[in-house]
Amino acid sequence: MLVPPNPKIYHNVHIDRLASIIAVGALLCDAKIAVQNAAGTTIGMNSIKQRRLQKTLTSYPNLHVGDCVPFYFCPRSIMLYLIHQANHPELAYRGGQGPILHLQADLHASVTWAQQQQRKWVFTLSNAGSYFFEDRCELAQLNELDWQAIQTTQWQSCKEGKQAEFLMEGSFPWHLVELIGVHS
Repeated sequence: MLVPPNPKIYHNVHIDRLASIIAVGALLCDAKIAVQNAAGTTIGMNSIKQRRLQKTLTSYPNLHVGDCVPFYFCPRSIMLYLIHQANHPELAYRGGQGPILHLQADLHASVTWAQQQQRKWVFTLSNAGSYFFEDRCELAQLNELDWQAIQTTQWQSCKEGKQAEFLMEGSFPWHLVELIGVHS
């Protein structure tokens, strides 16, 4: 499958974090959220978040996954399904999809901004919270993503490719968010 002409990226966040995101003017990476002890509900799995703080990126060996704000390439992530099911033993959040905001940004606009700000960015071919993943730092390599897996609604056979991520170092500016989706 060909790379879409205008790929979008997606970040899920609990609505009770929105005020602080707007006040700061950016989404913060997990490393900064932990240091600032930011208010709001954590919807991810703590064990994976801790692993992400330790995992380094091949493209930038001094940068950890947890030092980056993560986005998925697919609008309906596997994490949303786990939140919907509310039965995964490592998922502390059980509040359902209702209060979850789905933030959408344009990949190319995000990369352009990052390059202008000399901010590092990468994308991964699978989940950056896993024990093994590959990352890339060139847009010319977008064809290495499994776009068919990213766009499918049946993810059981292509779970790894569907969880590909875009990561931006430090923070992600609020002005790049172009759409907010909600469950209801």
